[in-house]
Amino acid sequence: MNRNFLDEEERILVTTVRDFANEVLAPRAAEYDRSEEFPWDNMKGIAELGLLGLTIDEKYGGAGGTTRQLALVVQEIAKACASTSVVYVAHLSLCTQFINMFGKESQKVNYIPSLVTGDKIGAFALTEPGAGSDAAAIETSSREDGETFTVNGTKTYISNAPEASVIVTLVTNGREKGHRGIDALIVDGGLGGMQVNKITGKMGVRASTVGEIIFDDCSVPKCNMINDEGNGFYQTMEVLNTSRISIAAQCVGIAQAAYEASVQYAKTRKAFGGSLADLQAIQWMVADMATELEAAKLLVMKAANLRDQSLPFVKEASMAKLFASRVAMDAAYKAVQIHGGAGYFAPAAVERYFRDARVTEIYEGTSEIQRLVIANNIFKEL
Repeated sequence: MNRNFLDEEERILVTTVRDFANEVLAPRAAEYDRSEEFPWDNMKGIAELGLLGLTIDEKYGGAGGTTRQLALVVQEIAKACASTSVVYVAHLSLCTQFINMFGKESQKVNYIPSLVTGDKIGAFALTEPGAGSDAAAIETSSREDGETFTVNGTKTYISNAPEASVIVTLVTNGREKGHRGIDALIVDGGLGGMQVNKITGKMGVRASTVGEIIFDDCSVPKCNMINDEGNGFYQTMEVLNTSRISIAAQCVGIAQAAYEASVQYAKTRKAFGGSLADLQAIQWMVADMATELEAAKLLVMKAANLRDQSLPFVKEASMAKLFASRVAMDAAYKAVQIHGGAGYFAPAAVERYFRDARVTEIYEGTSEIQRLVIANNIFKEL
């Protein structure tokens, strides 16, 4: 994002995060990708900068920041290490923000401060073996049992699950009720009757750990239900709509990294008596990357601006996520092409960007789901 479009506070924030990302996150990215280990050191550094509570109310230890600020931060983190950006978004935009937006006062006081400091890692458990894009089809059940809910079922592909101490979990109190039977519960990590299995072998964003959570007569205190019974689906949609702006910003960060790597390589790689940058075929690819990247940034900022102004933003958030994820994938593809054979192998960073970009068209609402959301909103407006 052109710094002329930012206010002074945003410029200072971007400079601070960019310096941290370049000096700390980027040098570690390849090794975290190789080891598939959770980036604890990165999260500690992000917490020390006060970024884990960027958009959280100040009374709970947050910074009370804007959606714009969060988008700018995610872009810088993702450019340096996409895996860390996934961990960050799942922790803040999904788990912590869910409690901040909809939790009871006692829940906010009990859970948010430790999430803001990074003493606890948060996760958001929605996806199941038979329910992903169709959130209303979840089967993980809750049964009222005195002062607790007894939870049974399986969640899968849950980001941060192996390390999470706080898991916002979607359950159904009656499948016959459809989306009106969905509740959101705060589940503490390590409860009896809950087993978490780490899932390995991901194509990209490998340091962003994911897990399967199996609930087998797991007892969750009734006071851990977020808000009122039957509101979980509506709460989830609002949180996901907002989080899509963060994912779009993540895509921008990956695309920016691929673009900059391509320009630098094209300027220094010699071929046919000159540099690759002298070749029209390369120039056209770089021009397309730059143009699409700028358009993606503007879409992200528009969606963030609308949300910060409390204006309708769902269509624009989906547009940003749809377009930016495509731009990230296209930029990473072109980056590998420009690097040629060298780009197909590690340690060339562009092969990692290619793998990291792929999931952005899948998680937090596939590109197909985004098109449905956009179209539905268009027909409602006209």
